[in-house]
Amino acid sequence: MSLSVLRRRKPSLSVIANRQAQLFCANPSSVTPSTQNPCPQIPHLQNPFRVLRFHASFSTQPSKFPEYEMPTVTWGVVQGKKEKLVNRVIICDYLKSLGIIPDELESLELPSTVEVMRERVEFLQRLGLTIDDINEYPLMLGCSVRKNMIPVLGYLEKIGISRPKLGEFVKNYPQVLHASVIVELAPVIRLLRGLDVEKEDIGYVLQKYPELLGFKLEGTMSTSVAYLVSIGVSPRDIGPMVTQYPYFLGMRVGTTIKPLVDYLVSLGLPKMIVAKMLEKRASILGYDLEETVKPNVDCLISFGIRREALPFVIAQYPQILGLPLKAKLSSQQYFFNSKLKIDPEGFAQVIEKMPQIVSLNQNVIMKPVEFLLGRAISSSDVAKMVVKCPQLVALRVPLMKNSFYFYKTEMGRPLQELVDFPEYFTYSLESRIKPRYQKLKSKGMRCSLDWFLNCSDQRFEERLQGDYIESVTIGPSFCMGGKLELPGSEILSDEEDESDDEVLYRRTVSL
Repeated sequence: MSLSVLRRRKPSLSVIANRQAQLFCANPSSVTPSTQNPCPQIPHLQNPFRVLRFHASFSTQPSKFPEYEMPTVTWGVVQGKKEKLVNRVIICDYLKSLGIIPDELESLELPSTVEVMRERVEFLQRLGLTIDDINEYPLMLGCSVRKNMIPVLGYLEKIGISRPKLGEFVKNYPQVLHASVIVELAPVIRLLRGLDVEKEDIGYVLQKYPELLGFKLEGTMSTSVAYLVSIGVSPRDIGPMVTQYPYFLGMRVGTTIKPLVDYLVSLGLPKMIVAKMLEKRASILGYDLEETVKPNVDCLISFGIRREALPFVIAQYPQILGLPLKAKLSSQQYFFNSKLKIDPEGFAQVIEKMPQIVSLNQNVIMKPVEFLLGRAISSSDVAKMVVKCPQLVALRVPLMKNSFYFYKTEMGRPLQELVDFPEYFTYSLESRIKPRYQKLKSKGMRCSLDWFLNCSDQRFEERLQGDYIESVTIGPSFCMGGKLELPGSEILSDEEDESDDEVLYRRTVSL
């Protein structure tokens, strides 16, 4: 009796088969099962070989690289230990036949067939890489074309790196082929956009410094930005700084950025001025402090530049800290002495007022000088004019001709006034000299060139309304320690607003 009970409790195989068939159906309510076949046949499952064709219909959709042949389907191949060793030897022999040294691939899992490895090599060659490039970083051969190369290259093209430049990008930074688009690449791009790097500049930034794609977001990139903002760099200017010089994102604050900033401050530059310099010339951060910056500062002093004038020189021309300065200063000093009859002391004064002269072409310098000499001005007077106003040597001669013609024909003043006030040539003839001279002429006033030119429009109008001509006072100047000293007033105290540094920057610096 117990045996019959067990037989009743044990379900038949046919019942189990019917239940499994019903569960396997995709939509059993939409079909009418028969007694012979409880689940209607799915066409692409009738033949097991049609599964591959069904999958291939999706895997061969047009990609972003239509000229590249998609790799063949090689998954699902099960190999034993012996087969793997044999195939590895075959693949290494194939690579050696191409001139590729496979030594670094010993610990790397290689594909199961030579055909797959051939597809990888040919794919890289179509990108523009040579066998020598592959030998520089053979680990790129461990990247799958389908799983690694195509997704990464497609993303790089999407963010702005043009297809013809992808090969050069991979050559410069082949490690990118190992990266995950979602986990590693996309977060870096989001960070750059968060720093206000323009979308159209992302590709340009990465081509200059592709190693950015390998940085950790919470590491050097964040700390360098935070430090620069702490010393006064505007957060809105971080994006342009990254576009101009992205390498500072990889610099360590404690060993590179901060020591440079501290040294510049020790020379007398206010921190806010240093911040403004970095905003305009982020490449300053790339100057080596011990090998370039400090020797250049010592070089300036050795050529007669006063220590108290160093802040003004650096603020005017920050690039002077990174030049091969000794050679340039030696060449220019000899030129000024031999051609312009300006002694080393006068040359030092010229550099203090216009340090850009160290990089100015000597042919450019001679053109304004020859113009002045051709106007019956003696060489000694021309030398005095250049020392007093070095900007003369950077002016365009046609503009100087127009200003000189107006001075002689309309104003009718002696040449000595030009020698005493060479800054006359630096003012615009149409927007300042002519209109102001006409107002003076209509009022019957006669005054020095300095009095009516070296002031703002508002101050000029106030002077016209005055009953007397007051003496000209000197302008603002640097004071060691970074504060602004105004004529007739005390040095601004530490409690003053930081905008004082902004005033100093606007009045004395033109980067």
